[in-house]
Amino acid sequence: MRTIIFVRHGKSSWELNVSDQDRPLKERGINDAYLVSKVLKSSGVHIDFVFSSPANRALHTCMIFLRNLDFDLNKLLVSKELYDFSGESVLRFLKQVNNDYKTILVFGHNYALTTLVNTLGDRYIENVPTSGLTKIEFSIENWEKITKGKTTEVVFPKELR
Repeated sequence: MRTIIFVRHGKSSWELNVSDQDRPLKERGINDAYLVSKVLKSSGVHIDFVFSSPANRALHTCMIFLRNLDFDLNKLLVSKELYDFSGESVLRFLKQVNNDYKTILVFGHNYALTTLVNTLGDRYIENVPTSGLTKIEFSIENWEKITKGKTTEVVFPKELR
């Protein structure tokens, strides 16, 4: 059994004249990430490893979650492959995850995450919103064999405000 918890980065700001990778979170993005991370913490799930896009908004969202989860930062890898908007690079990345990890947490971007949760999960989600979390479980032993799984949890910040 393998589990992926996908989290889309928090709401970002367009106020600063910076590159896409450097866009920061808005205050709402920070607050929403905090709300969703509290739900994840209360679920008691054990996370083996965390992966994040290097984009500022994704990594900041990731740090909010990890701080709230009291997670060991030595079990975090930031990868350029997760700075993807189609989902193809993220899926290739997932197929190479270390098989010692049973449950992983992945921070990324749309449309990659919406595409992946609909391709890999068994529940259609029109759009994973910013700070949205989707948990999918797979009956596999090796990440390279990732195919269709079961969507077991969906948490959107709008439901928590």
